[in-house]
Amino acid sequence: EKLEVAPPSPGQLRHVFFHNALPFVGFGFLDNAIMIVAGTQIELSIGIVLGISTMAGAALGNLVSDLAGLGLAGYVEALASRLGLSIPDLTPKQADMWQTRLSAHLGKAIGVTIGCILGMFPLLFFGDEEEKLEEK
Repeated sequence: EKLEVAPPSPGQLRHVFFHNALPFVGFGFLDNAIMIVAGTQIELSIGIVLGISTMAGAALGNLVSDLAGLGLAGYVEALASRLGLSIPDLTPKQADMWQTRLSAHLGKAIGVTIGCILGMFPLLFFGDEEEKLEEK
């Protein structure tokens, strides 16, 4: 006979949610901030010289951001650990239940969404430069 394992409690699911969300806030923030800064600088320098489109500059900025993300991933995870982000106390069967997987995916999705929105802050500083270029 197989013993039934109780599904995770709401508290455990919240723990799973935040355990997954917090690092992804950092990832989303860094990804968007670096992409915006790199894409803008590429467009204003290489883009003008080579005559590439704004979208090509954005794509190259995304490449720079993705490469930076590979290098910074360990630091984001280390920071999350320093903030006391402990691993949820679940049995292997509980960790594999649909409720746990859903909570983890929602945490990642909401975390990266919040991080990406916060990572848009460089746009506050680029308005003047783009207006000057359009005037020329």
